Amino acid sequence: MMQSPIVHPFYPRTLGALPLEGGRTQFRVWAPKAQRVEVELIGPDPRVIDLQPGEHGYFHGVAEGVGPGARYLYLLDGERRFPDPASRYQPEGVHQPSEVVDPRFDWTDHGWAGLPLAEYIIYELHVGTFTEAGTFEAVIDYLDELRDVGVTAIELLPVAQFPGGRNWGYDGVYLFGAQNTYGGPWGLKKLIDACHARGLAVVMDVVYNHLGPEGNYLAEFGHYFTERHRTPWGAALNFDGPHSDEVRRFFIENALSWVDEYRIDALRLDAVHAIFDQSARPFLRELAQAVRLQGELSGRRIYTIAESNLNDPRMVRPRELGGNGLDAQWVDDLHHALHSELTGENAGYYSDFHGFPDLVCSFRDGFVFYGQYSRYRMRRHGEAATGLPATSFVVCSQNHDQVGNRMLGERLSTLCSFEELKLAAAVVLLSPYVPLLWMGEEYGEPAPFQFFTSHGDEGLVEAVRKGRRQEFASFRWQGEPPDPQAEETFRRSRLNHNLRGDGRHAVLREFYKTLIRLRKTTPSLAILNRDLCEMFSLDKARLFGCIRRTEVNRTVAIYHFGHTDQAVSVPVPKGRWRKVLDSAEDRWQGPGSSLPVELESSGEVALSPAPRSAAVYLNDE
Repeated sequence: MMQSPIVHPFYPRTLGALPLEGGRTQFRVWAPKAQRVEVELIGPDPRVIDLQPGEHGYFHGVAEGVGPGARYLYLLDGERRFPDPASRYQPEGVHQPSEVVDPRFDWTDHGWAGLPLAEYIIYELHVGTFTEAGTFEAVIDYLDELRDVGVTAIELLPVAQFPGGRNWGYDGVYLFGAQNTYGGPWGLKKLIDACHARGLAVVMDVVYNHLGPEGNYLAEFGHYFTERHRTPWGAALNFDGPHSDEVRRFFIENALSWVDEYRIDALRLDAVHAIFDQSARPFLRELAQAVRLQGELSGRRIYTIAESNLNDPRMVRPRELGGNGLDAQWVDDLHHALHSELTGENAGYYSDFHGFPDLVCSFRDGFVFYGQYSRYRMRRHGEAATGLPATSFVVCSQNHDQVGNRMLGERLSTLCSFEELKLAAAVVLLSPYVPLLWMGEEYGEPAPFQFFTSHGDEGLVEAVRKGRRQEFASFRWQGEPPDPQAEETFRRSRLNHNLRGDGRHAVLREFYKTLIRLRKTTPSLAILNRDLCEMFSLDKARLFGCIRRTEVNRTVAIYHFGHTDQAVSVPVPKGRWRKVLDSAEDRWQGPGSSLPVELESSGEVALSPAPRSAAVYLNDE
């Protein structure tokens, strides 16, 4: 059904080129640095149209005889030509004319209202390397496979227009436009519609802490950047200085365009710790409020999820309690503790983590650092997450950053044993938090995910190469990082989906499927409430467990990180328990299990779990 956008009362989304009835198009741009702004139409009917100046540096106008498909540039002061900062489509890339796009689409997802955040099992993927074709529509062919595993939401790495055809997406410069080489806005809408038809939510990764260096012309138009704050990418975006109201509006309108025009279900906000804002009304709080209201107007559940390394509970606390009111945030601590335990790595940011004890802490509390001294940061770090709901945390054993920001982009599948892969999966998927999987991990994809670009500026290309070398200095990795600009670096990072049906790959996929089914169908695992969890830890044996209770049933999950068989006394509540999962069993190509299929507990039981194994017992009496 063709449907026009639902207008937000405070952010009506007027930026860019919006087609009107009768073959007309409205243009609106914020350009306070220009005295005069014109629209230069490119193509069979070339002409220049004056825009009228308005308040706060906006220029606007309506062009007759201009509709979807028309290409245009903005002409500033009669001499400087640039694409539209709010372009919906860049058919020829970041330096060429923008194209007018009809925001309407023939949606078939009637009645789709989204999913509760507690039901999210997120699958993060990069469109360009997920399939051989590297397009939005090519992803559709694998949605049934993901749903069969148990995934309930896919998270797309940023798809806003970036330079060239190879990029992680974090060099985007036209934030309103879906990448042309992936299939543009039409391909993305087809993918989202197909996801909703299968009951899958869609999370969009958006970048509001910087823009890419190539094709970034925002500074020509307005005061988008400030030297008052610096980021790893240069001058910070201006969210709290003079003229910042209109900068905020630009980014909030962008967020709402993904929610409304594309029907995205959640926004993952990249590296919010690099958003500098000292105002009394933080940008992130304003963004969260706007997105939540847009969801209410649309009759859908829409969430905002932060990537943050601050360990700051204010990120997700309600604004009434002084927080920003976001719905969730990524928790690096659990990943870092789990990774250091499995691999033994202790360089770079892993130097703060001590494996097993920190893993137990993060599983229980979310944050490992809640005010202690951080050796890596050389200062105290974090605050306790007391009182936050379990759905406030997104956890993983792998993601694009933690894999791709290794010098060679190795996955856990090449760093860990098969038993450790299963153990890591159990920790994440049976945690009381929102789990995230990195594409291919469910079958142990061996291909690396390496950093790649396709910039057109040779000076920039060399600067990126130099930056990658410097980035790895603290990790003491040996050798030379792959050339980000080489096409082979990109091709090397593609998935081989054919592996999912072979040998151990198929076994691992079935193990993930079983874990997710347990999580979904067992009430004590499905309800995300830390108050219903009771942790125990046997540090000497390197074993910890979690007892989770509801009125319907109880579960005991046991995670053994020891390297040898050993008998231990495990606190299991009184009652009769049956084993519902054991990663050491033959069916999972494990070393064999000595754990009983059923056990009667008087409060403690003697068990001998296999090394690097996970097991779950259920009591439903």
